[in-house]
Amino acid sequence: MAITLSHGGPTIYRSPAPSRQVLVGTIEGVVCLERESGGSGWRAARRTLTDKHIHALLLEPESGTLFAGSKHGSIVASSDGGATWERREDGLTQHNVYSLACARRAGGVRIFAGTEPAHLFFSDDLGRNWTELPALRSVDTSKWSFPAPPHVAHTKHINFHPGDPDMLFIGVEQGGLIKSTDAGKTFRAVPGMDDDVHRTLFNPMNPERIYITTGIGMYVSSDGDKTWEQWTDLKHEIGGYPDLLVLHPRQPELMFVASAEKGPGSWRRERYAGSRISRSTDGGKTWQVLLNRGLPDRLRTAFEAMCLEDWGTSFSLFAATATGEVWCSDDGGERWDEIVSGLAPISKGDHYAAFVTA
Repeated sequence: MAITLSHGGPTIYRSPAPSRQVLVGTIEGVVCLERESGGSGWRAARRTLTDKHIHALLLEPESGTLFAGSKHGSIVASSDGGATWERREDGLTQHNVYSLACARRAGGVRIFAGTEPAHLFFSDDLGRNWTELPALRSVDTSKWSFPAPPHVAHTKHINFHPGDPDMLFIGVEQGGLIKSTDAGKTFRAVPGMDDDVHRTLFNPMNPERIYITTGIGMYVSSDGDKTWEQWTDLKHEIGGYPDLLVLHPRQPELMFVASAEKGPGSWRRERYAGSRISRSTDGGKTWQVLLNRGLPDRLRTAFEAMCLEDWGTSFSLFAATATGEVWCSDDGGERWDEIVSGLAPISKGDHYAAFVTA
């Protein structure tokens, strides 16, 4: 079993046993990490697509096809676990790919790709042909922008209602949360939160409970997106800039968030992110910063990817940084180890540049 770890790809997995391979998306391609025999450690087994800045990796579970979306590099796919790749981009009119997701629908598997500028595409034939969903841009886009040059908004995250794959929630950074109830034929903007939307996460056992991470904290809806409450803010101990958010699929009150102390503008000025990983056992109402568990507190660098793998008797967490480290916990977050370092940065856009030593 393999899972993927990337900024703009899936983040929650269920497996019969702990995976022996983790495919990591870096600014210099895909790195395949493998567990050493006996499970005592990890090694970087191979590197591919080394000329591409990978934003998103997606392993489609039914076919086993692996997709990689990259910065100004479109989409490529692999049928052999990432050993060899082919371009799959027919129909794409935007080639700066930020996010990938897939959903099982009545007619089969549908793959989605989000880009910069913020557009949304889908494929029903494993990426061989793509079609745009232009209705994403039928909402008011006049304020869609991004702080860093070239100041163009992107489709950062794609998710679906757990009981209805035709209900799409699209996070536009910066532009807000955009929702469709008809598989993308029409969209509407969802009000009630900051427009710097990072992630959308559903409680699978209570889909009316929705979590949004943003540039100024976490928002939560308990009534299926009708109303929102801000549960953390810029001064919260977890960090004022939460991005990566996962929950345990069978125990959804158990959640983990990775957050920087402040936003990327401060990273560039101060060369410091102050990142933390925190845990909630009550569905996000309260949080505990994971101190003295192997993780340094307030890392200088930023966490840019995180995933959770539920494998039955316990679960594993993986978190990757903008300076090329990957951290892992195989006991549900109790103890963390840096399993590999020295990789190329794992980074959305140029976030990594803030931490490059002059």
